[in-house]
Amino acid sequence: MSIESHINQLEDRHRSLETRLHDLSVSPSATDSEVKSIKQRKLRLKDEISRLQSGS
Repeated sequence: MSIESHINQLEDRHRSLETRLHDLSVSPSATDSEVKSIKQRKLRLKDEISRLQSGS
């Protein structure tokens, strides 16, 4: 897998988590721990994308 395709895959996962986070924000049954977990996963993905784009 090329780095570019891997970055695209990570970006897709990041967008998916963003959608999930939005869905949770309008859900009365969402827990703080769920929201926190998704935010942490999004941040890890963003960091990995940045690392790959910078070539490090």
